[in-house]
Amino acid sequence: MAEDEHLSAEDYAAEAMAADMDPWIVFDTRKTPRAEFSSWLESNRPSQVSRCGAGGPVGWIAVRGPQYWEDAGDVEGLQDSWETLQESGRSVSFHTIRELALNHSVDRAWESIARAALDGKIDSARVSPRDPRSDSRHVICVYNQNFTDEEQVMRLDAVIRAAGVKCVLYYKPDVYSYLGIYRNNRWKICPTIYESMFDLESVPRRSHIINKVTSQELTLVLFIRSFCQINPGHFKRCCSVR
Repeated sequence: MAEDEHLSAEDYAAEAMAADMDPWIVFDTRKTPRAEFSSWLESNRPSQVSRCGAGGPVGWIAVRGPQYWEDAGDVEGLQDSWETLQESGRSVSFHTIRELALNHSVDRAWESIARAALDGKIDSARVSPRDPRSDSRHVICVYNQNFTDEEQVMRLDAVIRAAGVKCVLYYKPDVYSYLGIYRNNRWKICPTIYESMFDLESVPRRSHIINKVTSQELTLVLFIRSFCQINPGHFKRCCSVR
């Protein structure tokens, strides 16, 4: 019988964690010229690099692409939730682990947004509760005061991105909601007027915000705060896996 057949899942987990924590040999395409890749590859062949060599342990040999962003997230919080799941007596399966991951993801995103509201960086925010009928889909809405002020819209986007949210965002004026203008409305009006996509390749990283009414990208540089008590709107983040 092979030696590794005697190892438990805990043994494998400890071995993997040790490799993750040991130093890595990394080629980061965001920092290192592409011309140096071939020589790096030749110098760090996995068949020649020892896990526990004379120069010290090596956990992994890795390449990070131009869209890589280092954010391991709240791993300790996820592991706490995992312990709670096991202690609850519920069966552990793909579906319960998937639910755990999705709930943890929205909880983490919501915490970042909620703290930004607490600090006065945004006016208000709300999140939908869990609905078993919606396949673990959540919606987070973050508000500003005037949807006609593009500087406010860009400033709101910047605050959301600074909170760590990198997914696509959609901006919907509240007046559309008040008038019942949602998807598939009879006037064929798109219910969102801005779409924000975060560019991981640009330096510095930034959002590309498209005005869906004019099909033009917002190019304002300064985020000037102007106050208006009418025409509110909000950015919406959907947390789901499709």
